[in-house]
Amino acid sequence: MTKFLHSMIRVTDPDATIAFFELIGLKEVRRFSSDQGRFTLIFLAAPGDEGVAEVELTHNWPPEDGSPAETYAGGRNFGHLAYRVDNIYETCQRMIDAGHIVHRPPRDGHMAFVKSPDGISVELLQDGHLPPQEPWASMANTGTW
Repeated sequence: MTKFLHSMIRVTDPDATIAFFELIGLKEVRRFSSDQGRFTLIFLAAPGDEGVAEVELTHNWPPEDGSPAETYAGGRNFGHLAYRVDNIYETCQRMIDAGHIVHRPPRDGHMAFVKSPDGISVELLQDGHLPPQEPWASMANTGTW
């Protein structure tokens, strides 16, 4: 039997990424660090999805010799993560208020795209459907999503 466990994304700033996902409603459920391997794994989940559908944040520590830390580009190559939210307009407004860009606004009251601090595309889907409303209905796309 096959069971989905988690998706993993590499992150450069765990605190910024955790804060980003907390705006959607995810919470840290566990963390593991390896001094020998020089990495930290942080697992996030929506309430009730612990152990069922999680996102693993992998933070590879900078090299001990002081050389630059790894950077990650091409987050769109991953595709996207998707989360159902209670109110897409309120969620998108929280993102904007926290300094994030809503790359594909929820013009239809159903779907939006934002990006994590490391460029991972995150799809937000309204639970049910909300009627289109301003200012969202008139907003254009920004960048890629």
